[in-house]
Amino acid sequence: MAPNPKIVVLGAGAWGTALAIHLAQPSSHGDVLLYGRDQERMLQMATARVNQRYLPEISLPPRLKPSSDFKSCVAAADYIVVTIPSTAMRTTLQAIHQHSSDRLRGVIWASKGLEQKTGKFFHQVAAEELDTELPIALLSGPSFAKEVALGLPTAVTIASEKADFSRDCAKLFHHGAFRAYSSTELTAVEIGGTFKNILAIAAGIVDGLEFGANARAALIARGVAEMIRFGRGQDVNLEALVGLSGIGDIILSCSDDQSRNRRLGLGLGQGRSLAAIETEIGQVLEGKHAAEVIHQLAQQQQLELPISSAVYAVLFDGLDPNEAVESLMARSSRDEND
Repeated sequence: MAPNPKIVVLGAGAWGTALAIHLAQPSSHGDVLLYGRDQERMLQMATARVNQRYLPEISLPPRLKPSSDFKSCVAAADYIVVTIPSTAMRTTLQAIHQHSSDRLRGVIWASKGLEQKTGKFFHQVAAEELDTELPIALLSGPSFAKEVALGLPTAVTIASEKADFSRDCAKLFHHGAFRAYSSTELTAVEIGGTFKNILAIAAGIVDGLEFGANARAALIARGVAEMIRFGRGQDVNLEALVGLSGIGDIILSCSDDQSRNRRLGLGLGQGRSLAAIETEIGQVLEGKHAAEVIHQLAQQQQLELPISSAVYAVLFDGLDPNEAVESLMARSSRDEND
């Protein structure tokens, strides 16, 4: 990794801002440009030196430069970190391809999920929209934005099919209390980041219904089994699913109310409407999109994913959350490894 790389973070929500704050700390990095499309909000951020909407208590470091000029940001980048919602991934990658310069060394995305319309993994979308020679990687793992921005201990996985690029990206992020592990198991890491949001909704439902800690633990364990079953169908290294981006992120998202997907499940379990919960949270709920895509893929591949299917039915078919849990408990006894 060359000294003083210029890093551009696309997406000025809580997660993008937190990563930009983290990346702007080391003296070995150049300026970090944080792009957001709302010009007025980015000007306010640049003046007040704080993201008042998402991280109001955390100051922006001097070398973090907010901007609403997408073209100039992308053209100046050595590395681009994408934190936009999964629904906008393809159009964002298309825009990067159009406006990036020869200095761009690679693209790292920190968004979790699959493309909603096609069910494709983001590395497949990137292969279709970016130069095939441009390295790509994914950052994933148990990492709430506020804790990253505060500099609290955090560990993530950065995966790329190119081992050298994965290691370079890990060095880019690895400093302070933020530990980054490299991996070449890109598809497995993507699967972990997808399932953790679905299971966070399910865990929230169980806790909203006040079914107890036993039920939550059982749900997490059987949810991990579903993730492994899906991963086996994708022919991935199953050991990668029990790492930071798999079990690590599942434990975090299922057990702490900082997870907005868990808060969605809590609200549903308490009898609130989906629309009301989405309005209150006011941010994209990736687990909702993930549940729809995984349900479609499970049907296509004839995979039995009962927890994921139950979450889908609650979100899209209007199934009562209590009935969803009862239907899971009523399933016939079987070997645990089936």
